[in-house]
Amino acid sequence: METPEFIDEARTPAGELIRLTRHSGYFVVHVDGTVLMSSGAHHSEDLMATIGCKGLRRRRDARVLVGGLGLGYTLRAALDAVGPRATVVVSELLDAVVDWNRSHVGHLADHPLDDPRVVVEVGDLVAYLRSRPEPFDALLLDVDSSPDALTSKGNGRLYDRQGLALLRDLLRPGGALVVWSAYQYPPFVRALKKAGFKPEVVRTRERAGRGAQHTLFIGRR
Repeated sequence: METPEFIDEARTPAGELIRLTRHSGYFVVHVDGTVLMSSGAHHSEDLMATIGCKGLRRRRDARVLVGGLGLGYTLRAALDAVGPRATVVVSELLDAVVDWNRSHVGHLADHPLDDPRVVVEVGDLVAYLRSRPEPFDALLLDVDSSPDALTSKGNGRLYDRQGLALLRDLLRPGGALVVWSAYQYPPFVRALKKAGFKPEVVRTRERAGRGAQHTLFIGRR
């Protein structure tokens, strides 16, 4: 059995160990020994940008937020879906993940951080949103395993009544919120509706047509 190649590691603000390895040709990110993401399975991450950014290529001043940089796939898909004058803000909690995308894994998604349309915000996503940036046409959030399975305890502020109201207010009319989840969670659909969104659920696979099922929660303003 092949031994994973260690590349780098860092600590999250909560003290968890996040590690980047390469195994069987794929780059893998682990948090405290659990696989968080892999370069071999990113179809659902691509799809969330395709859905959220639909129609934005024709909008000259389109603004998109990508919450969670990961291995860069959602950011790349968002850039491919918008026009040359758009702005895509990527909010990432960890400096290390940004550094990995500038060095070890940048080639995976064709070096999206080198695109002049990208603005990188390093730090807590909720704090950034509460700073009241200019409104967005799409909010693409992939920062937790699900709205009820948080990577960071503070992220719960995204999915409660006040958090969803903030997300709604940060969307331009007709804009879309897309939240990635590893599984279905019906209470969140009800929460989106109560917050004034028109909710939709898309079930997809981690790889095109195969692999584990993931869920995309969509809320349209």
